[in-house]
Amino acid sequence: MSRLRILILAPDTNPESITGPLLSFRQAEALARLHDVTLAIRSTGEGAVRRAQAPFRDIEVVRMPLVERFYAWTFRRIFKSDYRSQALTAFGYPFSIVFEWHAWRQLRKRIHSGEFDVALRLLPVVSVLPSIFSYFLRKGPIPFVIGPLNGGLPWPRGFSQADNQKQWISGLRNLYRFLPFARATYENASAIVAGSSQTYAEFAKHREKCFFLPENGVSRSLCNEVVRSAEPNRKLELVFAGSLVPYKACDLAMRAAAPLLRGDLAHFAILGDGPERSRLEQLTRSLEIEKAVSFCGPLSHAEAMQRMGSADVLLFPSVREFGGAVVFEALAVGAVPVVADFGGPGDIVNPQVGFKVPLINEHDMVCQMASILTDIAQNRHHLELLRQQGMAYAQEFLTWDGKAQTLTAIMQWALRQGPKPNLPPPKVLYSN
Repeated sequence: MSRLRILILAPDTNPESITGPLLSFRQAEALARLHDVTLAIRSTGEGAVRRAQAPFRDIEVVRMPLVERFYAWTFRRIFKSDYRSQALTAFGYPFSIVFEWHAWRQLRKRIHSGEFDVALRLLPVVSVLPSIFSYFLRKGPIPFVIGPLNGGLPWPRGFSQADNQKQWISGLRNLYRFLPFARATYENASAIVAGSSQTYAEFAKHREKCFFLPENGVSRSLCNEVVRSAEPNRKLELVFAGSLVPYKACDLAMRAAAPLLRGDLAHFAILGDGPERSRLEQLTRSLEIEKAVSFCGPLSHAEAMQRMGSADVLLFPSVREFGGAVVFEALAVGAVPVVADFGGPGDIVNPQVGFKVPLINEHDMVCQMASILTDIAQNRHHLELLRQQGMAYAQEFLTWDGKAQTLTAIMQWALRQGPKPNLPPPKVLYSN
């Protein structure tokens, strides 16, 4: 495989952050181990990126001090540092365009002089934020690839966990198609990488150049063999990991696990904290399972992975999850996932590595999860088979290095240097 000279646009990438900025750094870092990567970022993340000492050929810092200060002030004061806010995504549109305009002015001479083979935009990951680079490169001299993109996942109906969670701006999402450069972004892109089945469906008209590749990934170092106890009658170790907020639906996991917990056949560790904690603690008392449930609070990533690595099952029935990084991590360390068949977890988990429960209603979800847990407790051989297959699956398909290989194949196809990658299609979409 020949080394490519890749220009990566990822304004907010940051190895010391969370969610999108961290994911984009991990993917850019993995690509830099294979190719000559120039990373274009905002100045706010420069220190963290340089401290990480990733093998980038160059770090191009786009400095916009006044714009960055205004955005940072708005993020703290108006949006209360809530990175999940859909209004924040809409607010970020002009800042994304301004960044790319400045980046183009800084880099266009290098682009036209033949310094790069391909441009890849990793951030922003949401499909509603167009790119002016796609417009500027519509006639060359290099192809433009965008993604993995995500977004547009609807709130499921009939779940109290989703009540009052939907933001008013959700109803305006489809208006992004009328934003400047929105049409040009996807019509002129040489390849579109969709990070979820929902987004893949959104680009049906561009299916000939659209590829499905999960947004999340795991480090190969996480995929180590974990020794489990061979005692056939030991308690089943269950774990939930994530923020204790309504849509993560930890309450459904508790209700499903209650029969085993009351029978002293399992222990349930809850990793994370949030506004739902007091209500969940009260639920353990009403279900009479408080002695079998441990609230571990917020943990470092290393501590959380250690606890996950000693668990048998990840119970994660989140009713609206875009990526589901914790499911990737569970597979990597050998915890068998039981998830809702919706969003990112539904895209990744298959019957060879875990269990998916349809989003029908709360009662049916609890009953189906309880049945799954009972079967697991009675058939440890099947549990071990799923664990081994899940770890192999994570190591082969879900690591950042593996995803970098797939992105390489996509970029080589865009450059007409290789065949079109034969990637597995996403699962059938959930229908309300």
